[in-house]
Amino acid sequence: EYNQCRLYANGKYDMLHGQDETILPSLAQGGARGGIGGTTNYNGRELTGIIEAWNNGDIETAREKQNFSQAVINVICHFRGNIVGGKRIMKLLGFDLGPNRVPFRNMTDEEEAQMKKELEEIGFFERANKF
Repeated sequence: EYNQCRLYANGKYDMLHGQDETILPSLAQGGARGGIGGTTNYNGRELTGIIEAWNNGDIETAREKQNFSQAVINVICHFRGNIVGGKRIMKLLGFDLGPNRVPFRNMTDEEEAQMKKELEEIGFFERANKF
């Protein structure tokens, strides 16, 4: 879908990429110059790092950062996705954004502890955005 949009009107428009899981492949297809990521609030350093590494010709670093970003997404998928899990990640980073609104269920304290453990296992807190 991204590539179809990118090709529209002979590539006339700068198409921002919008899926954290596939930034690197979109850069490789050509045309992507930036993106809007769902996990940018807490994983933005890694996401922009993918683009920077690509622009510098450092494919191995770009690939490693893309794989790490996927690992973060894999964790939040265990906890009802970015709206629920991502909000709790922000709390773990010091920004309590309050409870979720309906129809989203809030995480339990036990789920938060499990998510924190899974994030620690992938080294997330060392690589997360610093505020």
